[in-house]
Amino acid sequence: MATVPELQAALQRAQDNEARYRLMLEHSGAVCWTVDCASLRLVYLSPAALERFGYTLEQAQALAPMLLQDLPARIARYAAGDHSVRFLSSESEQPHRDGRLIPVEIDSTLVCNADGDVTSVVGVIRDTSSRRELLEQQKKFASMVSHEFRTPLATIDGAVQRLESTGAHHDEATRKRYRKIQSAVDRMLELLEEYLSPERLASIGRQRLANEISPRALLEDAAGAARLRRPQISVHSEGLPQWLRADPNGMRLCLEILLDNAIKYSPQDSPIVMTGRLAPEGGVELLVRDHGPGLAPDEHERVFERGVRGAAAQAMAEPVAGSGLGLYMARSVLEVQGASISVRNLSESGAEFRIWLPMLAPAGKSLAPDGCSSDNSLT
Repeated sequence: MATVPELQAALQRAQDNEARYRLMLEHSGAVCWTVDCASLRLVYLSPAALERFGYTLEQAQALAPMLLQDLPARIARYAAGDHSVRFLSSESEQPHRDGRLIPVEIDSTLVCNADGDVTSVVGVIRDTSSRRELLEQQKKFASMVSHEFRTPLATIDGAVQRLESTGAHHDEATRKRYRKIQSAVDRMLELLEEYLSPERLASIGRQRLANEISPRALLEDAAGAARLRRPQISVHSEGLPQWLRADPNGMRLCLEILLDNAIKYSPQDSPIVMTGRLAPEGGVELLVRDHGPGLAPDEHERVFERGVRGAAAQAMAEPVAGSGLGLYMARSVLEVQGASISVRNLSESGAEFRIWLPMLAPAGKSLAPDGCSSDNSLT
């Protein structure tokens, strides 16, 4: 049996340890807390709470329910034999006293008495702002890589697809160069897929952007949105491939621009026809036909330049507002993808705008043979 001096010494050691632990908590950057389970009140809150969140112990009493979330379920599991007393919550947001939200992570542990009853919960609130900032930087990096690499690759990809689909008269050595370029582009895109896969991007809160479109669905979606302004819009398609490699958002923008112009420059009750089909020279053509005044002969090329508007814009009974940037934007988007846009007047009335998109031949691609010279020509 312990003597009085021994008990006094043990008590002193316990008090010294408590003082040291309290000193450590009060100098820690993390917010430490203790909640009494009987009263559901905060009985301790480290000074860091005032610096981090603007709360004193009394001001923070309203936070106790949030700190004790899932407590009944945890106590029930503990009573059933699960003695995993530590609990790490998922990230949440802690309100600062000034109203702004701070991302935090809460780590808490059940404290039991000698009889095994849960008497209190102690824990730590960690500010995860720096972690969130790092994730944002990762998102920006992923976006930069996606844009800075995919944009020039899309230019090369579109150009070589166009050469392949329109170069039937080229000799075999030239066609093999095209296929080797296409294979190199495909390999670069595969590397981007590997390192910017949906799973990796989802882990940093970002989804990989698609680089394929269904041309039939593209036409239907664009027409559906435009019918709110002009119900007489019809869509015809024949022989279209299921998928084409192209930027979906860019293609939607181009069709929206063409439909917007067709609606503005044609009579209110006149039809607008959208057509998608295989192009005679290879590839795919998307056509938007209206029954407006058409374009003057010298405007067929100029209308795609920055700031240029056709004479019809001013000749309408009610002048049509605009900046002359729509068709310029459409051409810029298409050229990056190796596509093109043109316009012609129809003999009966109106104009027909044509988007041409390259499409690879169904035959599989092959690398040029090993016996090629440095410029990929046959030796």
